[in-house]
Amino acid sequence: MGAPEAAWHHTAVVYQVYLRSFADGSGDGIGDLAGLTARLPYLRDLGADAIWLNPWYRSPMADGGYDVADYRAIDPLFGTLAEAGALIQSAHAERLRVILDIVPNHCSEQHRWFTAALAAGPGSAERARFWFRPGRGASGELPPNDWMSMFGGPAWTRVSEPDGRPGQWYLHLYAPQQPDLNWENPEVRAEFEEVLRFWLDRDADGFRIDVADFLVKDPALPDAAGLPAGARRPWEDQDGLHDIYRSWRRLLDSYHGNRVLVGEMWLKPLTRLRPYLAGDQLHTAFNFDFLGAPWDAARLRQVIGTALGSIGAAAPWVLSNHDVTRHLTRYGRTSTGTGWQPDPGSADLALGTRRARAAVLLSLALPGSSYLYQGEELGLWEVEDIPGELIADPIYERSGHRIRGRDGCRVPLPWQPDAPGFGFGPAGGGAPWLPQPAAWRQLAAAAQAGDPDSMLALYRAALRLRADRDCLADDTLTWLTPAGDAVLAFSRPGQFACMVNFSAAAVPLPPDAEVLLASGPLDDGKLPSDTAAWLRTGDQPTSAW
Repeated sequence: MGAPEAAWHHTAVVYQVYLRSFADGSGDGIGDLAGLTARLPYLRDLGADAIWLNPWYRSPMADGGYDVADYRAIDPLFGTLAEAGALIQSAHAERLRVILDIVPNHCSEQHRWFTAALAAGPGSAERARFWFRPGRGASGELPPNDWMSMFGGPAWTRVSEPDGRPGQWYLHLYAPQQPDLNWENPEVRAEFEEVLRFWLDRDADGFRIDVADFLVKDPALPDAAGLPAGARRPWEDQDGLHDIYRSWRRLLDSYHGNRVLVGEMWLKPLTRLRPYLAGDQLHTAFNFDFLGAPWDAARLRQVIGTALGSIGAAAPWVLSNHDVTRHLTRYGRTSTGTGWQPDPGSADLALGTRRARAAVLLSLALPGSSYLYQGEELGLWEVEDIPGELIADPIYERSGHRIRGRDGCRVPLPWQPDAPGFGFGPAGGGAPWLPQPAAWRQLAAAAQAGDPDSMLALYRAALRLRADRDCLADDTLTWLTPAGDAVLAFSRPGQFACMVNFSAAAVPLPPDAEVLLASGPLDDGKLPSDTAAWLRTGDQPTSAW
């Protein structure tokens, strides 16, 4: 593939592939490289510019592949290294770039470095690659500090030393099977730069960096108790991160093709992203404030305005991903928060569907890039009745079965309405690794393909219109003031405007505007509740409609 245009990532629409649940080519019930390769034309026809793949590396799958045992090998569940290389080339042939997940904060307990650290004992060079520390208490029986795992429970696990005695503790901000790497160690830094080179040499177009804000810790490992709300925690957003990402940026810039670094940083306020996006570190980092905003005109306008005013359009717009409840379900609830909750309450899926249709038009109309999570283009909802014995997410066990975790957004996709497993795998193959709701039959991709009113048709139409309007590459956005505070409206260059009605009643559309696309049927020239429209306006749309 030749060198792309400058800053392709700035306006790209990137489709996130959770490989295990996208498409099964081998027939074992688990998504794989063969399944994805066969479905690349679907992603091309959808209108995506790139795909982002969740980890495909060799892993014991304690956390869905985010516990990496070998960063240079493909897990046999998904295929082979040769198939991975062929997938990248096939994607490029379809004019799809490929962004890989890189997991630098932690590895697997089965990684060769960690098994060597356990065998080597305290004070060894092998243990210096991780955060091994003696415990507190008279016999070292207490963790070194009060840090808690993101998955629940302490962030420290005690090991048995080679002679069998209770010994040091190691840090794991996630599951115990995911020991944190020590980025103060030059061996760690050198190793990951070589890993990046390994995949860049195989034509990867960039990397999404998992928990990009956690790599560097305060070396004093102070307790976190008593920190004021919103204070920087001792394991996040530390100054040493900038040197790491400057080095990574120099590495990527040495390759042709404008490779990209995308940061996963759940920092609040969003303005804390600004130093990372100054031009010599990350190219972009997700706008999670937008993902977490309630379905409310004033709140969304504030989030959009803050992002564009403080960091420009460098933070992609995203509605769902593999770590949060699908937005169709969130928008159907009284509370639209994204957190993992023991009892989130039932959702009105019809309401959630209307709002999800409007939300994608809103997000795709904003300046910058957008990330779409697999299945949202089909209108899939969160599956919240997976039998407990089938749940794989470690959050379920770590929370004492109180929180079901993230498997509900990772259920395999439906492709064919009348095939076993809805065509997720080949005929005669195994059942999908997580059960699919029977009602997904009507949402299968093939069932929606010929329906002009389907969610899939809406996504295809929106992405086609977006691609055809070169003027949307300009970052300019001008807020408009429609009738009513519960209506969100803005214009973009090239006589384009977006209008979203959050109120309970239909509102008039501007009399001089042509409707290019609407998320739902109009009501005699009015925009119904929970509906969005893209409009062609006059040369200078008025500030008051």
